[in-house]
Amino acid sequence: MRRYGWPRAARSRCSRRSQEGDTRSMSNQPYETYETYEPYLPPQAYGAASQPLPPEVPAASVPYGARSAGAPSHAGAPEEGGFAHPFRPWGHLPGPQGTGGGTTAQSGQDDPAPTLTAAQRARAEGRSPVIEPGLQPAALTAVLGLLLSGAAAVGQYALLVPLVVLQAVTAAGWFRLNGMWPARQGIALAFAGALVADTALLVAGRGNAPAAILGTLGVWVLLALVLQLRSHASPDERMYGLMATVASAALAIIAAGHLAADPDAVTVGGVAVAVAVLVSALVRALSLPAVVSVVLALPAAAGAGFAVGEIAPLSGGTSGLQWALLGLGAGVCALVGHRVASYDYPSRFVHMTAGVALPLAAAAPAVYLLGRGLL
Repeated sequence: MRRYGWPRAARSRCSRRSQEGDTRSMSNQPYETYETYEPYLPPQAYGAASQPLPPEVPAASVPYGARSAGAPSHAGAPEEGGFAHPFRPWGHLPGPQGTGGGTTAQSGQDDPAPTLTAAQRARAEGRSPVIEPGLQPAALTAVLGLLLSGAAAVGQYALLVPLVVLQAVTAAGWFRLNGMWPARQGIALAFAGALVADTALLVAGRGNAPAAILGTLGVWVLLALVLQLRSHASPDERMYGLMATVASAALAIIAAGHLAADPDAVTVGGVAVAVAVLVSALVRALSLPAVVSVVLALPAAAGAGFAVGEIAPLSGGTSGLQWALLGLGAGVCALVGHRVASYDYPSRFVHMTAGVALPLAAAAPAVYLLGRGLL
């Protein structure tokens, strides 16, 4: 490589001219000059007067939402604020007069106004997370309690029909109460445990009821643990799912205590639960404090137990006070279950499942233990 030489552009130009037969050489010909171009604007002297720009004419302002529905809006036309698509939060779009609904920015069609549930409204207003189920779930609880009471007087297999319904609603309601829906695997697992407990009670008899219930519960806790260990979810989600599954299975299996208890105790306990929940719901419907509902519901449950024990042809040798204590114990557990179903801004579905089943499921241990101790 030479130290001094022609530039690369000059060498390429020479080689191109030699190939075209040009007799001129680069040594004795001057370089070509660049062509001159006229400037874009004529030069002006410093300080010369320039023509002013035309005045800006503001566009006609249109009120927000006053655009007619028939006039299509162009996607590229800027609107208020200079943006082609201004930000409009959902639920704040303009709508027809007299309605709360909004219109979409693209289609211009009317959308119904978003309706808030009672739980969402209470959460937005910062009110108490406790929302009572109300009269309708209380009435369903009373109907199911009366069905248990009447079926227990008929026989053990007749009692099995409303009990299976109670266990299914309990399993589904607890998962929904914990905000886990749909949880088909967990609900099916809890309900299967309840069916196994019922079958074990029918086979082993009432004398071996504790072993049948606790044995089934222990096996189902181990099964739930194994299933959660096989899950690919995060550790927190697996722990939360394990707790919900175990609690749901435990409640559904413990509800089998109605099948293990004395039939007379189930008859009195079912009526006491129905009366306690109904009285509590009626008092709360009158906007009275929760303490007043408890004070009125517990004596009503005890009185219902006393009345059923004295009027109905139950087993002899039991005093009215014993029936009243049985009704009082069942009423206390029923109110506890009713209160649990009211926590953490429950939805209507929670009220119609957990609010119906938890009072009766929670009363099952009291009916079984008090029935064995008092009768």
